[in-house]
Amino acid sequence: MKNFIHGYGGRWLILLAFIACIFVPMTIQGQDAKSLVEELASCQDHYWLGEFEEGLACANDLLAKRARSPLDSVAVLEVLSILNLGAGKEYEQRSIDCLKQIFAINPCLIRLPRELWPPELKDQWYRLTNGTDAFTCSDQSRSDVKTIAIMPFDNHSVTKYQEELGPIGKGLAEMFRIDFQKISSLDVVERSKIDFVMQEQKLQQSGAVDKSTAVKAGKLLGAQYMVFGSFMQMDKNNTALMVRVVSVETSEIIASVDKRGKPDYWKFCQELVVELAEDLDLALSDDVKKLIKEGGTESLDATKLYAKGLEFSDKYEYQKAYESFKQAYELDSSFVEAKNKMEWLAPLVS
Repeated sequence: MKNFIHGYGGRWLILLAFIACIFVPMTIQGQDAKSLVEELASCQDHYWLGEFEEGLACANDLLAKRARSPLDSVAVLEVLSILNLGAGKEYEQRSIDCLKQIFAINPCLIRLPRELWPPELKDQWYRLTNGTDAFTCSDQSRSDVKTIAIMPFDNHSVTKYQEELGPIGKGLAEMFRIDFQKISSLDVVERSKIDFVMQEQKLQQSGAVDKSTAVKAGKLLGAQYMVFGSFMQMDKNNTALMVRVVSVETSEIIASVDKRGKPDYWKFCQELVVELAEDLDLALSDDVKKLIKEGGTESLDATKLYAKGLEFSDKYEYQKAYESFKQAYELDSSFVEAKNKMEWLAPLVS
């Protein structure tokens, strides 16, 4: 496992760690600031290598000797929280205590949580900040960017496809999230945060997401736009995907797109994201349009496994999730999103 992470995820990790520390305050100048960024990146690297004890020693030392401002402390505590969670159940409370320290300092100093956080850590953060201004502050860091959230899609498929494609509704929401993130004028809410709100407010008890449900969730999430919709697969060659965007402020549907044809769900999402961006008057360069069209898979079986992996990871069943993503990647070696999820989960798999 260590060789897998070192081979595929090392450079990606260093970039994420640098971003985590990019807010090192101006009171730390020149080489000193660079050193802190590099040292924290090194501490975080231990997480991806499964060297939790070494990582904890590294980060604790930084917290004691190098964290000279609230911003520095928050960045180091974030890494400590992740490392403690990875170290095992006996360290779980320490992980939560780190989150509480961040909350006490200022939960909005750095955008939290991040995609690299394990699902249970994200849920702990949402429970801690729920009902406070901190719950939405990280999603509204830029006034010139609109916040958008994508609800899980309803499954209206017929016959055997109703059961076979059960997880695809969650998978579709993730596909749209991935592609919307490529548009710089949008701030996309984490899927886990939407799930938390849906469960806390019992917004999906009826089994369907409609406009009123989307608007209510949007207000709680601090989003300006909410995406919701459904899909219906009739047979192996025919499916339909219906997508709506509602304005949380006015409760009006401001964009509506549909797609029908062969069940190539990733391609559907990529094409519909471009259409929705145009309907929402979001200017997309040719480079961004090209970027949106990249990734995904044409394999329906790989798509189903990917969606199943999301379902397992949301339940903290990391071994099963890892195996699902691994199988999806084995079916299509160009399926970069499945590969990324494998790297993300690897430190949590025994």
